[in-house]
Amino acid sequence: MIRDITIGQYYDTDSVIHRLDPRVKLAFTLIYIVSLFVGHGPWCYAFAFAFLVFVIVLSRVPVKFMVKGLRAMLVILIISALFNLFLVQGEVIFSWWIFRITREGVRMAVMMVVRLVFLVIGSSIMTLTTTPNDLTDGLERSLRFLRVIKVPVHEIAMMMSIALRFIPILIEEVNKIMKAQIARGADFDTGGIIKKAKAMIPLLIPLFVSAFRRASDLALAMEARCYHGGDGRTKLHPLKYGRTDIIAYIILLLYLGGMITMAVLLP
Repeated sequence: MIRDITIGQYYDTDSVIHRLDPRVKLAFTLIYIVSLFVGHGPWCYAFAFAFLVFVIVLSRVPVKFMVKGLRAMLVILIISALFNLFLVQGEVIFSWWIFRITREGVRMAVMMVVRLVFLVIGSSIMTLTTTPNDLTDGLERSLRFLRVIKVPVHEIAMMMSIALRFIPILIEEVNKIMKAQIARGADFDTGGIIKKAKAMIPLLIPLFVSAFRRASDLALAMEARCYHGGDGRTKLHPLKYGRTDIIAYIILLLYLGGMITMAVLLP
């Protein structure tokens, strides 16, 4: 399941979405997440699904690659569905012992699962189509207004970029450790959930040791290159909005306006 995590990975290809300014893709992620909580009902989610498919087609990222990332979220999806299924009060349609399933619970469980799936895929599009350096620059420029109240914008953007960059590295490290453990007789595939969770414990210590070693090497490398934050630093490729970026902003505003209109007018 760890091998299926795609958040933080970059898929290198040439597409309209890849060429967009990173600030546009950050705005897309924020607006899309907000729209999922603004909208309610099947028509709103159908509209969100159509818009998501439109963006995926433009990104030229294989659908299998995006859906693969949902396998890592399977446990969270199941837990969210079960909580809404059994704990929401309403008209009872099934009852056994202490468990009761209501019509409202079924509706809420389906909506929650759909919302989480769309949220994960929509967020993955940003990291799959944006390099870590561009993401850092876009985040820093987007939050630049916070410098007025002395918020360390550059440091925050750098930390988020490093965290995203470390995700695929740590996943690769986990795969190496698992293969080494399997070669020594470890079993990670058989048994129930509890047994599989216990089998993952021997992976934690070497993984933490490797992560701290990489963090120390990165800190030493940054100090050796006289890195002292973002003050006085210039960009080799400064971010500039183009015609495509303006069109993308207009499409995003139209999408958000359509979602709000549907949420107000449709049941």
